[in-house]
Amino acid sequence: MPQNIAEFRIIGRIGKIRPLEKVTYVSVASNYNRRDGDDWKTDTHWNSVVCFPKIAAQVENAEEGDLVHITGRTRENSHSGDAGIVYKTDLIADSFSILARKMAEQDN
Repeated sequence: MPQNIAEFRIIGRIGKIRPLEKVTYVSVASNYNRRDGDDWKTDTHWNSVVCFPKIAAQVENAEEGDLVHITGRTRENSHSGDAGIVYKTDLIADSFSILARKMAEQDN
């Protein structure tokens, strides 16, 4: 019987790496082009990816600004908050690769 899956793939630049006790959160930018009248504009979307210890060890070699490729699975969570039930979709990394290091800033 086929397995049902929910997965994601992100290719983008790291904005922030936030290591905690049991997980590391990586904020990754992805860009989407959209038409605005006769012009094209680029929208940046930030994705927060959860990295458990095995993947977090690979994240230790990464820096803000690096271009990365991350794949993984999605997981729905909910908890009670002040405004009622809060729903969240977690992006859990299964693979993490550095595609290119951040570009060095040029001196003018």
